[in-house]
Amino acid sequence: MHPIDFKMPAEWEKHNRTLIAWPVKDSMCYPEDYEKVSKGYMEIIQAIAEFEPVTVIVNTSDLDKVTMLFKDTKIEVLAIEHNDAWLRDNGPTFITNHNGDVAAINWSFNAWGEKYSPWDLDDKVAPKILERYGVKQFDAPIIMEGGSIHVDGEGTLITTEECLLNPNRNPHLNKHQIEKNLKDYLNVEKIIWLKSGLSGDETDGHVDNIACFVEPGKVMMQICNDPNDDNYLITKENLSILDNLTDAKGRKIEVIPVQQPPKRYDGDQRLTLSYLNFYFVNGGIILPVFGDDAEEMDHKAEKLLAEIFPDRRIRTVDGMAIIREGGNVHCTTQQMF
Repeated sequence: MHPIDFKMPAEWEKHNRTLIAWPVKDSMCYPEDYEKVSKGYMEIIQAIAEFEPVTVIVNTSDLDKVTMLFKDTKIEVLAIEHNDAWLRDNGPTFITNHNGDVAAINWSFNAWGEKYSPWDLDDKVAPKILERYGVKQFDAPIIMEGGSIHVDGEGTLITTEECLLNPNRNPHLNKHQIEKNLKDYLNVEKIIWLKSGLSGDETDGHVDNIACFVEPGKVMMQICNDPNDDNYLITKENLSILDNLTDAKGRKIEVIPVQQPPKRYDGDQRLTLSYLNFYFVNGGIILPVFGDDAEEMDHKAEKLLAEIFPDRRIRTVDGMAIIREGGNVHCTTQQMF
């Protein structure tokens, strides 16, 4: 059964709270960075808590420690076993109806195409969160991560073919069948298919690193002007797709470009630095910035968001703190309406 009269609101709508999961040392790519990554999560959690309630999902083994970290705050700590800390991708997607009722979609999760084993606990996180808050659950028959989609709240969804059509997710489904699932469960009318995500993105091109709606009819896209950079052709192709494209309401898509940060590597692996991995909170935006040779671009990105959202406070956090683990602010969070 799929939800009727429910839809996924845009991320900028008012949140009831933010959910975020605490990192798990055993599952980290670089367990020696655990303390640094934990401090990065602390910074993100505290920044979000300046704007709205926060619930931190922790493993039972970390419960006492994390509870002590937040003992003098209003931050809630909730014990739910999980393998990894990217709640955007394994958590529930919350939906609402005209009466203000809240429900949620429980997608299947397979660790980004079975890249990281085990993921059995992660696949059970969403139902346990929904049980805790008494939220009605709809089980979608499709493997999907929250970071692979953005919606405008008015019937349009944006995603990438690189991720949603990747055979490591739903090899038994074709593009039409995947579209039908998205339309049935999110109540969207039109899907914008970009080709690829950023170079080096181990999620197989999550859209939340390359493009997002900033309001209906307006898409912010991270771009690259260096022809020698792999992202140059990627973003050029995506821009050409959006050119003259309309949304579900017939509006021509306006693209707001933001220049990418300078390239950085971890050995031979390119790090997926993105200003698009920001997160809307009530009255603000949590923006990852990267420092050092990126300072000029950091300031430009912050200024651009401040111009687009004059009524929101742009709260920056250290975007390098958790990036070696494969994601950033938006990847860690899940909004509950």
